[in-house]
Amino acid sequence: FYKMGWTDGLPIVPPTEEAVEEMLQGTDLPPDHVVTKFIPRMGKATVEKIAINAVMAGCLPIHLPVIIAGVQALMDPRSSYGTWQVSTGSWSPFWIVNGPIRKDLNLNSGVGALSPGNIANAAIGRALSLISKNIGGARPGVEDMGIFGNPGKYTLVLAENEEASPWEPLHVEQGFARDDSTVTVFFPNTYVQVVCQGTDPESLVSTLVRNVPLDKRGAMTAVLMMPSHAQALARHGWRKEDVIRY
Repeated sequence: FYKMGWTDGLPIVPPTEEAVEEMLQGTDLPPDHVVTKFIPRMGKATVEKIAINAVMAGCLPIHLPVIIAGVQALMDPRSSYGTWQVSTGSWSPFWIVNGPIRKDLNLNSGVGALSPGNIANAAIGRALSLISKNIGGARPGVEDMGIFGNPGKYTLVLAENEEASPWEPLHVEQGFARDDSTVTVFFPNTYVQVVCQGTDPESLVSTLVRNVPLDKRGAMTAVLMMPSHAQALARHGWRKEDVIRY
């Protein structure tokens, strides 16, 4: 598999017929259903091909609906995936999961959510990365022209900690009901943790101003805020839109 260019350089689970059949139990869609044609090489992303890559990534059948939704999100024209995937800028898909499915899949939304160790966070992102490579045909140095590359392309998945947030969750902001399950995709090309200058609202928002580069403000940045900081802002009347405006 490695010599054929079908892996991400890490060991994979062999996609035997039995393993793929078990993976397909995670969806009611027929195996030959074409979810989308995947750029840049317009590979047909059938449910079966998606399941094959999910097996290789170490996914469980219950992960398959999120992976299929992720494929649909990438190929939504609004994602501009055709730019981010082949750019020299080394952009990586970053997946944010909302709604009840977070609990069903045991997605980590707490301490170490972006660290190795959780099956759902690790395997879902890895499956989508393999799908981009194997079905879409985005090969490093051939179609994917990222100069430095990006470790986030192995996997970058987060569930929002909706229960600890004083603000509306991301999917509700986007017009969905709170009990809807959604996946959002965003394309960062870097990741940085910053040390806050204090825990009062002014120090928290000033820290953001000092650390978010001017050329990445607006649609090019996602800010992840720990619950205690968000709660401190909310106690003093700060809404999410107030933080963004500041």
